[in-house]
Amino acid sequence: MAPVIFAAQKCPDITTQILHTGQHLELAEEMFKHFRLEPDFDLAVMQPNQSLFQLTSRITEGIGEIVSRNEYDMIFVQGDTTSAFLGALSGFYQKVPVGHIEAGLRTQNRYSPFPEEINRRLVTPLASLHFAPTERARQMLLKEGTLEQSIFVTGNTVIDALHWSLQRKLSAPKEFADIFAADGRLILVTTHRRENFGEPHRQVFSALLELVEKFADVRILFPIHPNPKVRDEAARLLNNHPRIHLTAPLGYQVFIMAMQRCHLIMSDSGGVQEEAPSLNKPVLVLRESTERPEGLETGALKLVGTDRQKIIASASELLCDQTAYTRMADAVNPYGDGRAGERIIEAASNYLS
Repeated sequence: MAPVIFAAQKCPDITTQILHTGQHLELAEEMFKHFRLEPDFDLAVMQPNQSLFQLTSRITEGIGEIVSRNEYDMIFVQGDTTSAFLGALSGFYQKVPVGHIEAGLRTQNRYSPFPEEINRRLVTPLASLHFAPTERARQMLLKEGTLEQSIFVTGNTVIDALHWSLQRKLSAPKEFADIFAADGRLILVTTHRRENFGEPHRQVFSALLELVEKFADVRILFPIHPNPKVRDEAARLLNNHPRIHLTAPLGYQVFIMAMQRCHLIMSDSGGVQEEAPSLNKPVLVLRESTERPEGLETGALKLVGTDRQKIIASASELLCDQTAYTRMADAVNPYGDGRAGERIIEAASNYLS
């Protein structure tokens, strides 16, 4: 959202307010600092081991209170999170137009990613403006009956944010500087999707172990998501290998540096699928489906799921076959040119004028 906020702040007749749900507090604080932003509201919704029912209730009550006591011309929500859906729902309840950033992405499997696929679909009928990152996303919205004049192809703001960040001087703590500088090829791994909890994650972690045994020059950097269901299982299976670095979640600056320094990436993150091609890094997608098929079509991404053998085979090909590696690394990034924020604010201003 930072690029949208930056674009809005350049307009003298626009006032912005930032609502933070309070989830993943340490990660969010670092992100606000990096982009030099401060939230106007913090819902502080996080509770240990809360269910989706409890999280939904707390976010709904928190957003509802703020939206009902303030007058807004438009509410922006981004992506497929539960808070994005509930922000859009709150706007609908108050009859405030909603702009959906990163609209139109679909896997057509309501349980993958879970609950994100349904969250994203539910925002669509609530939104007045739909900011699609790609033409494919626009076509998906049109097929679902969304009004053509309400859809704008803007690119994805995550690419704006990456370009903005790469222009700054990035630095890493010594711990990570040492990891980045060490000999060998580094694989960056992230995995956090709910549908991968349990046996799928065990398959992924077993594949990582086998890869470091198979390739003596390979090291793995695995920043573990704070969810205990990910953290505890990863620590139990991977913590004792000298070439597997388990760390706390990386700050945004350090994560960008990790993507720059690594040889390849394995991830179930949507944002990583969009960012990595800008840095010429192949991505093996640890999911059974993706709402970002454009990257598959250009060859920047490869869908490998969570099957241990398929992960090992695909990673081994990239580690052994330079032609296969170069083909993925040199693929075109289809997700934007770094001007999405400007286009979004221009379209929103025209709508409200």
